Amino acid sequence: NGEIKMHVPHDVIFFVFLIFTGAAFFGAFILMARQTLLIAYIFAGMLCGPYGLKLIPNVGIVHSIGDVGILFLLFLLGLHLPPQKLTHMLRKISWVGFGSSVIFFILGFVLSLLFDFSIPDSIFIGLGLMFSSTIIGIKLLPTTVLHHQHTGELMISVLLWQDILSIIVMIVIRMFEIDNSPYKEVVLIVIGLPVVIAAVYALNRWVVMPLLTRFSRIKEYLFLLAIAWCLSVAELSTLLGLSAEVGAFIAGVSLAMSPISLYIAESLKPLRDFFLVLFFFSVGANFNWDYLSVIIVPAILIAVLVMLIKPLVYRWFLSSIEETTKVSWEVGFRLAQVSEFALIIALMASTSHLMTMQASFLVQASFILSSILSGYWVVMKYPTPVAMVEHLRRD
Repeated sequence: NGEIKMHVPHDVIFFVFLIFTGAAFFGAFILMARQTLLIAYIFAGMLCGPYGLKLIPNVGIVHSIGDVGILFLLFLLGLHLPPQKLTHMLRKISWVGFGSSVIFFILGFVLSLLFDFSIPDSIFIGLGLMFSSTIIGIKLLPTTVLHHQHTGELMISVLLWQDILSIIVMIVIRMFEIDNSPYKEVVLIVIGLPVVIAAVYALNRWVVMPLLTRFSRIKEYLFLLAIAWCLSVAELSTLLGLSAEVGAFIAGVSLAMSPISLYIAESLKPLRDFFLVLFFFSVGANFNWDYLSVIIVPAILIAVLVMLIKPLVYRWFLSSIEETTKVSWEVGFRLAQVSEFALIIALMASTSHLMTMQASFLVQASFILSSILSGYWVVMKYPTPVAMVEHLRRD
């Protein structure tokens, strides 16, 4: 009859339905409990995934698509960091970032050894504990009150320093993947990083910036160009032996000096959040409940100690650079959780057979528990969009 029919596989529609309906269902309860929505995404994955009700038997595709959310997260972080500000921030906060990361690494390493994990497992668990959650920290930070004030800028500076360090850790992990030669990877990085930076500089100056300037009034095109630029540099980084995350961050920094960088950052947030729903759903869906009896005790202990020790460490280090006690405590409690980058590091290490699955699931469980504990404390004590009491509720 001449009609052309498009057929979308029912499984795809059903999976998307489950992911977002499940996230919305759990999200209502999570918001009433004054938690961040990413906890709802994880719970939805746990329920629907292959280790729950098995409604989605294989979440590999979901996880791969969700990784794009991490690329956009790093791209947006780079958009807020012009090269001059990045250099200044690294100098100012380097003592706090480096010193606290060493202490958190030792904490994770020693705790893991006490629970009879191997030295390689303990190293990666320690690496995971070095960082705090950028997503939780920023989502519980009221943009109209703190983001442009000293406390918010200080917290974001610490998070950005840690994000840069996490990128370095991911590069090192790639060097020791079982299928790679460390020496080959070193050569690729030594060659690839300068090539990426040079290519980004040239393309940004003579192609991207002129296009942004010429079509600055056409918002839809700016949106498309920003996405294309982020993914292009990420792909170039991958081809040259670096990680896609490194490329996305470099792409963001390259646009940070543009007068419309803040507009680009705001316009990309919904897209980032869409992919992050898939990423955290896949985290929950991939959690193997069979390991729970083995990892629950160390996971609870790690989550509690992270909640208690991180504020103390940040308070001491920030006071050492002449920050007030009040500000130091607040920044410490806002950063008292395990980071989503710990999940990425654990996934990379376990996929490369550098870390056992048991240790990887311990990192996942520690992230979930510490996020819940930290989130409750912050919403009870400090201004947030979902604070427990009305006078602390700030958008």
